[in-house]
Amino acid sequence: MNQEFIDALNEIEKEKGISKEIVFEALESALVSSYRKNYGTSQNVIVNMNRETGEIKLFASKDVVENVEDEQLQISLEDAKRIDPKYEIGDVYNLEIHPKNFGRIAAQTAKQVVIQRIKDAERDIVFEEFVEREKEIITGVVQRKAYNNVYVDLGTTEAILPYSEQIINERYEHGDRYKMLILSVEKSTKGPQIILSRSHPDLIKRLFELEVPEVSEGIVEIYSISREAGSRTKIAVFSRDPEVDPLGACVGYKGQRVNAIVDEIHNEKIDIVIYEKEIDKFIANSLSPSKVEKVFVNEAEKSALAIVPDYQLSLAIGKEGQNVRLAAKLTGWKIDIKSNEQFEAYLEDRGITEEELADEFANAKKEMHEEMESSDEIHSSEDFSKNTERKEIQEDDNLELDFFKKENEDADKFEEIKENEENDD
Repeated sequence: MNQEFIDALNEIEKEKGISKEIVFEALESALVSSYRKNYGTSQNVIVNMNRETGEIKLFASKDVVENVEDEQLQISLEDAKRIDPKYEIGDVYNLEIHPKNFGRIAAQTAKQVVIQRIKDAERDIVFEEFVEREKEIITGVVQRKAYNNVYVDLGTTEAILPYSEQIINERYEHGDRYKMLILSVEKSTKGPQIILSRSHPDLIKRLFELEVPEVSEGIVEIYSISREAGSRTKIAVFSRDPEVDPLGACVGYKGQRVNAIVDEIHNEKIDIVIYEKEIDKFIANSLSPSKVEKVFVNEAEKSALAIVPDYQLSLAIGKEGQNVRLAAKLTGWKIDIKSNEQFEAYLEDRGITEEELADEFANAKKEMHEEMESSDEIHSSEDFSKNTERKEIQEDDNLELDFFKKENEDADKFEEIKENEENDD
């Protein structure tokens, strides 16, 4: 080792952020292993490296004992005192050794250790960089495809876009650039494993944050998203500022903002709807672009019946039921759709009026609240009973305690009287 090696470590520390001390400690440990492996010894070996010059010294560590049983591990007290009279039994004597060709072995080991440390440090830096960016959006370039997985270059490292996270109708060719969601970052034996997604609903959320300043600033908020990647997405938004129209903000002037997002996800349709606190209004909005005339909600079962004009039934249901399916995911409610004609036939079959049906749904809500109140009362009653039982047990314990106290007091008085009588005698 020489000054050039120390200078090289200084450069590595500046460029890669690897502490020199970590490298020195790793080298010392590796050199001990190399010495034992190359010289076939069972000695306790210590390696010291000078942090300024890089000079290496090798010592065989021996215990000072009265009678030597193993010359490689022990030294007699008599021999130790010849070296230094201060040695006592139990001390450790370090004998400097100079094995042949150790400099060459040290150089090879140092090279391997430094290279490995650089790799480990780079992996740690990449992991720390990306683990903090989970669920964020990133732009990557397609490098290659293997076993249906797409490998993407992120600049400092390579990430994986699994088949399950791809959009079915997208073709990923070498050199294509895509915006993707960093789904997860995990450590592995080969370094950090970064999983990307093009199909996750959060990708849509992040794209709106990029394109719509009101969303990134928190003025307009995204309540929920339901998505069938590559086909259609529904997104519910609301505004915290009454003067800001959430729908207009997301669509943009002449649809510029939403069109930029649609282009990024290759013409996937996006329905933007207004979130309402009243669930019937929210369900009606979620079935956009169809017009909804009435909504009956059953809060007990979290289900709803939506009535639409006859000519809009197929639009409300959507191709293969997609529109109503996405609306159900968006709201978290089961939604049944009927046209006006179907609704009238439904009422006739059941022999009830529209008002009576509305009462049914309202009673379901009332029953649910009564059950909740009853449940709360039962819990309160149980708690009261438990407290009463505890109180009665406590009172019984106190009575027993008082009885024993009184009994002990009477016994003490009896003993006192008896002692006085004996004294008088």
